[in-house]
Amino acid sequence: MTIYKGFTLVHQNGEFVVVDKDSGINFHDEGTIGQGLFNQVKQQLALNECYPVHRLDKLTSGLIIFAKTLAAAQQFQTLFERHQVAKYYLAISDKKPAKKQGWIKGDMAKSRRGTYKLLRSQHNPAVSQFFSYPLKAAGTSADNSEENNTDKALRLFLVKPHSGKTHQIRVALSSLGAPILGDSSYSPSPADRGYLHAYALSFEFNQQTYQFCQPPSQGEKFITPALTDLLEQIKLPWSLNWPKR
Repeated sequence: MTIYKGFTLVHQNGEFVVVDKDSGINFHDEGTIGQGLFNQVKQQLALNECYPVHRLDKLTSGLIIFAKTLAAAQQFQTLFERHQVAKYYLAISDKKPAKKQGWIKGDMAKSRRGTYKLLRSQHNPAVSQFFSYPLKAAGTSADNSEENNTDKALRLFLVKPHSGKTHQIRVALSSLGAPILGDSSYSPSPADRGYLHAYALSFEFNQQTYQFCQPPSQGEKFITPALTDLLEQIKLPWSLNWPKR
């Protein structure tokens, strides 16, 4: 892997590139603030052609694909429309969720100040599966209860979205009473970054299976031995027995 300004190159072939986006980088240019991820990737990798096939919020770090040809972009568009690209996200909250694993389903509607809320209706719902795990502090023994843990409020979420709604994961976790730490739009708890990371991708392209898994590299709560150990225990997200409907 090679580190560039704003991203790390994870994979590149003749059809597409996969990069690990830094947190705090907007997808598109922000006027006088600076270049967005799209132009950073295109210029720093010297791509003659570059096509976006999906996006990440500014606060979200992690894996994102760019097509290098129009034909590849069209193939990825079909894969995403058919929900044939499996995406997995990591998030941290300092609140206890209403449930520790399962499904989150509901229509989404615009709320105040550019945010969204989850509704009870199911006309065109946002759908996500998730697991959550207590993040134990360094030196905490396995038999200590979560209540005795010095990081007792921190919980790691592994989320698999089945739809691609704006703010979907941020709204889903907020609906559980566990908004993402550092997400100023939904959480009252400030942090050094918004703790949402696009962790893994799995898809088939031109009859070849591609699987990428990239742990977060930014954020004091993400860069801990406790989280590294927990991810090793969880193993690859596509190998898990995900909650049934």
